[in-house]
Amino acid sequence: MYYNIIESYSSASKFGTYFSNRKGANVMNSDFPRIIALQRKERQISQKQAAADLGISQALLSHYEKGIRECGLDFLVKIADYYNVSCDYLLGRTPEPEGRTLAIEDIPDDDGNNEMPSPEVVAFNRKIINNSISLLFSLAQKANSVTLIKEIGSYLMLNVYKLFRIVYNANPHNDQKLFSVPKVVANDDASAIVSMNEANIKAASSGIPIGENDCVMDSDVLYLTTAILGQTYPEYSSSLLNLIKISEESIHKKRNA
Repeated sequence: MYYNIIESYSSASKFGTYFSNRKGANVMNSDFPRIIALQRKERQISQKQAAADLGISQALLSHYEKGIRECGLDFLVKIADYYNVSCDYLLGRTPEPEGRTLAIEDIPDDDGNNEMPSPEVVAFNRKIINNSISLLFSLAQKANSVTLIKEIGSYLMLNVYKLFRIVYNANPHNDQKLFSVPKVVANDDASAIVSMNEANIKAASSGIPIGENDCVMDSDVLYLTTAILGQTYPEYSSSLLNLIKISEESIHKKRNA
């Protein structure tokens, strides 16, 4: 799944924040700039202060955060210690700041081919999806918004309903009397409500009451960092962070295909 790290310069003092992609070309690791900027901003440290603490110029740190320059191994270790995270996390090799990875029995062997997924792959996907949904509902409850909780529930249920009907309709012998909504309008009707759910979720979470709907009164309750996720939702955060990483890898893969 991950690219192989290689040294981008012949000097042993340089660390390969460049990766070798599948075509053999050297490309800069796009995760490192994004993550070091994220960690600084989550801690509300100015770029000037972070640069001074790390013993480099603000201009050089800015170049690192923008992906204009690559750093050496010494700096990689130094900034990992500064933010108290792992080097693997800064390089995007694990979605968890502490560098934890899922237990070996939880990691499925999926090479991305079109063969039947193993039971382990199915169990893995089910686990990270279920845990991520649990975290999402926990956030909605924390926000103390009835609208947010109800609209998230409706959004998720209708999407599952749509998926089930697609699978059910694959066999023409399956009796449509299982459903009270006619097949010809079910998907479009559900999609219309899902769009309304999404609009209401956006409004409620942004503190905007629509009609009789309530909203999140204090946006600070939804302030999140990687550290807060791990501390507040220790049983779910690992799944969510892995879901984000897997989803975005899929997006990047499709866009770059």
